[in-house]
Amino acid sequence: MLILLDAQILKSLKEKVHKLPMQPGVYIMKDKNNTVIYVGKAKKLKNRVSSYFRAIDHHLPKVYKMVQNVVDFDYIVTDSEFEALVLECSLIKLHNPKYNILLKDDKGYSYIKITNEPFPRIVSDKNHLDDGSEYIGPYMSGFVVNQTVDEVNKVFQLPTCSRKFPAEFGKGRPCLNYHMKLCMGLCQGKVPQNEYAEIIAQAKNYIHNGGDLTEELTRKMEECAEKLEFEKAARYRDRIMAIRKIGDKQKVIFSKVENQDVLGFVATDNNSVCSMLIFRGGRLVDKQDYLLGEPGALDEMRREFIAQYYTTPDRIPPLVTVDGEVADQELLAGLLSDRLGRKVTIHIPQRGEQARLVEMALKNCAQTLSHETDKTGREIAALDELAKTLGMETPPSYIEAYDISNFGAATKVAGMVVFENGKPLRSAYKKFTIKTVEGTDDYASMQEVIGRRLARYEQEKDTGRGFGRLPDLILLDGGQGHLNAVQPILEAFGLKIPMYGMVKDDRHRTRAIASDGGEISISAHKRAFNLVTAIQDEVHRFSITYSRSKHRKSGLESVLTGIPGIGKTRAAALYRHFKTVKAISAASEEDLLAAPGMTRPAAEAVYGYFHPAESAPE
Repeated sequence: MLILLDAQILKSLKEKVHKLPMQPGVYIMKDKNNTVIYVGKAKKLKNRVSSYFRAIDHHLPKVYKMVQNVVDFDYIVTDSEFEALVLECSLIKLHNPKYNILLKDDKGYSYIKITNEPFPRIVSDKNHLDDGSEYIGPYMSGFVVNQTVDEVNKVFQLPTCSRKFPAEFGKGRPCLNYHMKLCMGLCQGKVPQNEYAEIIAQAKNYIHNGGDLTEELTRKMEECAEKLEFEKAARYRDRIMAIRKIGDKQKVIFSKVENQDVLGFVATDNNSVCSMLIFRGGRLVDKQDYLLGEPGALDEMRREFIAQYYTTPDRIPPLVTVDGEVADQELLAGLLSDRLGRKVTIHIPQRGEQARLVEMALKNCAQTLSHETDKTGREIAALDELAKTLGMETPPSYIEAYDISNFGAATKVAGMVVFENGKPLRSAYKKFTIKTVEGTDDYASMQEVIGRRLARYEQEKDTGRGFGRLPDLILLDGGQGHLNAVQPILEAFGLKIPMYGMVKDDRHRTRAIASDGGEISISAHKRAFNLVTAIQDEVHRFSITYSRSKHRKSGLESVLTGIPGIGKTRAAALYRHFKTVKAISAASEEDLLAAPGMTRPAAEAVYGYFHPAESAPE
C-alpha cells in the first residue's frame, strides 16, 4: 500500500528544487531529525534531485522508502562531475547515511583450530576459546581458512566425521571417505597415537610453510619400504599424491591477468550482495562477500560500492572486472586511477576467461544470499540472470504465467501458475473457463483472462493475497501477437507490470522470450533458460490437464443427460461424486442412489442405461 509524502513537505521540496542550478554537485537528503539519510552526486543538480519528487510511486522500493523520509535537502555545487564523485565518497564515509550502501562483510576473524583430544582434528573456527586447543591465526579471510582446512584434511587424510576416538575404534565400518582415500581410516584403530601425532605435526608444518613436503615425505616413504613397513609406506605415498593433486587443482583457479578483482552483484526483493574474487599473482587468493541491504538500481549500486570500497591504494588493482553496467564508469575509473597513481580499468566482459570468472563470482553471490533467504543459491542465480536478461532492475520474486488450452470450440480454458522465489506456488494456481469468446481465438481468450484477473485485483488488493497481489513479472505462453493483444488491458488498468511471451520452437521447446521490441534469445543464459522452460512446461501441463478434465466432464455430462430423469445438474453431481465414466457404469443402484440429488427412479434409469441386459424384461 502506497504511503504518500506529506503534501506540504512535498510542495516545499519542489519549490526548493526549482532554485537548484543546472550544474554538477552533491545533494544531501535529510529526515525530520535533520539526520543525513542519503548522499548522491549529479551531473545537473536540478534534473537529478527533481526526479526524486516526480511519480514517487514508480520508484524502486529502496528509493521510494528513502523519499518518504525526506524532509529537507542540502546541496554543494562543484566545478565538475569528477569533483562531485570525489566529494560524494567523502560525505558518505563521514555520515554513513542509512540509504547509501554500507559495506558490511559477512565475517570477522577466523582461526585454524587443532582440537585438544588424544587424536586431534583440524577445523576452522570463528572464535578463539580457552579450551586447550591450539589456534593458528587470526586470519581476516574465512575463505582462506576454510580452503586451507579442507586442503590439509585431504592431503593428510585426517578424519572429518563425528566419531569420538579412541572410544569408537573398531565400532562400525569405515565411511565412504576411507574408500575414496580421503581418510586414513582412523576408526579402524590401526594407526598408533604416536604416528598420528607425527601426521598432525606434518600438517601444522604444511599450514605454516605453504605446503611442499613432497621431498621429506618421499624420503620417509622409501625408509618405510626398506624396513618392509609397506602399509605405512603406502600412507606416505597417498599423502604425496594428494599434495600433487591439490597443486593441480589450484592451477585451475587462475587468471591470465596478474592482479585483478572480479565483482558480481546479485539482489533479491530486500537484500543484495557483492562477491569479490581477489586474484594476486594470477592466482585466486581470497573471496569476500558484502551484504549491501535493500537493492536500488544495479548500475548505481555497482558505482557506489566501487567508489566506497577502493578508498586506499593497497586495495586497488589495475583491473576491476564487473558483471554489468556501472554508472559513471569512466569517471569512476579516473577516480581509482588518481587514488592508485596509475591507470585502473573497469571492465565488463562478454566472453572468454574473464566472463567465466564473473560467472564464478555470481555463483558465490547467489550462495551467500541463499543463507539470508529461503531460496537456494540456484534459484537466486536463475532469477538474477532472468532479470538481467530482461533488463529488470530487480529479480522477479513473484511470477505469474498463463496458457490457453482448447479442445475444439466447446472446451476453452486457461491456466495460471505462480512461481515464487523460483519455485512453484501451487496454492496460488488458478483455472479459468473462457466465457465471452466465440470459436478458438487465443488472443481474445488471453485478453479475457488477463482482464478478469486484473479486475479481481481491483476488488481484492487490500488483502495483498491471491488475486489481491500483483506479480513482478507476467509470462504468456505465446509470442508477439499475444503481447500486442494483452498490453492494452494492462494499460487500461493503469498498471506497469513487465510482460513477456514464452516462444517455443518446432519441437515445442522454449526458444526465446518475446518482448515488445522483438525476441530475446535466452538459450545462452543457462539458469534463466532452465527457469523459463520449467515455468512454460508447468503452465502448459496445468492448463491442458484442466482442459482435458473439462472435456471429459463435458462429454460425460452429454452422455448422462440423454438418460431419462438426468439433467445437467444431476449429471454434474454424478460426475463430481464418481469422478469417471467407468466408476458410474460399475456402480450398483444403491451406490448411485447414494450420490447427491439422486432418486430411486433416477438411479434405476442410470443403472439400466449401463446394464441393459440386466434391466431388460424377461
